[in-house]
Amino acid sequence: MLVRDAMSTVVLTIGPAHTLRQAAALMSARRVGAAVVLDPDAGGIGILTERDILNSVGLGQSPDTELAAAHTTTEVVFAAPSWTLEEAAQAMAHGGFRHLVVMDRGETAGIVSVRDIIRCWAPARQQVALLH
Repeated sequence: MLVRDAMSTVVLTIGPAHTLRQAAALMSARRVGAAVVLDPDAGGIGILTERDILNSVGLGQSPDTELAAAHTTTEVVFAAPSWTLEEAAQAMAHGGFRHLVVMDRGETAGIVSVRDIIRCWAPARQQVALLH
């Protein structure tokens, strides 16, 4: 199975000036664990995750004043839609993260999470178990 089969093509995109509270509200409303941060001034794509927000709040920082830019991971590992789920899982395990931004021809095509991969693998593994 390929990343294109598991990824979500509806990607929450925010700007670097969003507060963490704004980002959290949008992530909660969309029921996603990460947002792609587009920063035209920095010329790149980053990712802000629920863990980034949790770490900030845990440090006592205010989600009303902390900006996404200060908590965004900018050294993003990108996946291609043609990667296998095994390749995506390996990249996540190696990098210690749970989301990959999927790029296709220089454009954001989607996002794939550990949960997406598990959702795809679980039915196949259940079918194998039923056969034994």
